[in-house]
Amino acid sequence: MRAAAAGTMQFDADDDTAAGPAPAAAAARDRLHRMGVTAPSPALAVAEPDLDELERAGAADLLAGEAELADHADRAVRHGAVAGLPGWCPEQRMAALRDRLSDVGAALVPLPAPRGIDPPTQLTDSGVVRRSFATLVSTYGTVPYPDVDPTLLAGLAYVLMFGMMFGDAGQGLLLVAMGLLVRAGWPRRWAFLRPMWPFVVSAGVASTLFGVLYGEFFGPTGVLPVLWLAPLAEPIRLLAAAVGLGAVLLAGAYVLAIVNRWREGGARSAIYASSGIAGAAVFLGLGGVAADYLLHNRALLALGSGCAVVGLGLAGVGFAVAAGGGTTGVLQAVIELFDSVIRLGSNLVSFARLAAFGLTHAALGWLVWSGTVALWRLGALGAAAAAVLFVAGNAVTFALEGLVAAVQALRLEFYELFSRIFVTEGRPFRPWYIPTRSALAAGPSTPEAAS
Repeated sequence: MRAAAAGTMQFDADDDTAAGPAPAAAAARDRLHRMGVTAPSPALAVAEPDLDELERAGAADLLAGEAELADHADRAVRHGAVAGLPGWCPEQRMAALRDRLSDVGAALVPLPAPRGIDPPTQLTDSGVVRRSFATLVSTYGTVPYPDVDPTLLAGLAYVLMFGMMFGDAGQGLLLVAMGLLVRAGWPRRWAFLRPMWPFVVSAGVASTLFGVLYGEFFGPTGVLPVLWLAPLAEPIRLLAAAVGLGAVLLAGAYVLAIVNRWREGGARSAIYASSGIAGAAVFLGLGGVAADYLLHNRALLALGSGCAVVGLGLAGVGFAVAAGGGTTGVLQAVIELFDSVIRLGSNLVSFARLAAFGLTHAALGWLVWSGTVALWRLGALGAAAAAVLFVAGNAVTFALEGLVAAVQALRLEFYELFSRIFVTEGRPFRPWYIPTRSALAAGPSTPEAAS
């Protein structure tokens, strides 16, 4: 009961360790069945209750809590007068849990990690920015325990890609304002989005910065000068910049992937994995070949080709060993190598969508502004129509392109970057928590539960 109220332990007892449902748990669930209650929120009574009395009082939550308590107690490993339950607890919470257990004759005993079993993952939630970006990672999956937590880097990559596709200073400032309104809790129906306000504000800031670089302020209105390039005037340059940014992001993904492979399986995994040093060598080698094409430097061609050959050789060995060796393993390795090179090229080309959707956004802004200017020249009635078109057109562009840029940035994040960083999925840390209250009290949990 003390462990349940603390909410800091995840028990790892196997369901098969018990011969069957605990008698006390079965008795509690039978009463819940008779009451017609299927999934009540469990609670625990401070003192051991009478199940019949709980049934008569309709205390379904206490019956559900007693059932869970009995299940865990029945799975304990017993030796004479001693019983133990293995599980996981965050290191920084161990002292508090030890103090909570000590005065009822229980102890918390640190054990070595079981061989072949990774602990559950609990990412740090310190800082509002990290918490707002955490959804990006958790939506993809649970980070394996040995891996690097990529939350902040993933968030920065996302807002950078979003800003490049949604580059307009005026609409970016609107997005910043929306994020600040969400932070202030207005409108109230958006209150559930409040933890996401740093994410929205960051995306708005990135959009504003790219809008300044593009000279876009609610379209090509001339309010801002072009500091870098106008998307519609220099599409090829924008395309090259998008692919270059993709290459930088992929290089960063390979760095994280190498660290993760090393942590997961040691040097062998880091060297031979297609997402490890082998894959990174192929990526760098192809980059050297591309650099020779652009700069006409034969030294880059030779260096890049050699690097790619070494990377392909390492990856081929890794694929062959994973396939079991022999002729079949070699054949499978050749197919895997071909697939890896094709996927690497397609992954890099996929970042061209940063330019494509940036061009689309700029084209819509130009269309709205051109129509506004044309109507403005038709007199007073035309000026009124121009104002309506400007506001409505920008509203449609903001909603449509905001949605498209958000989805496309997420697609690039998941398929091009996370697919390299993660090759396995961890399991989330889900501590067992049941609040305590007086046996038949209907009010909130006791202070012990709140702690």
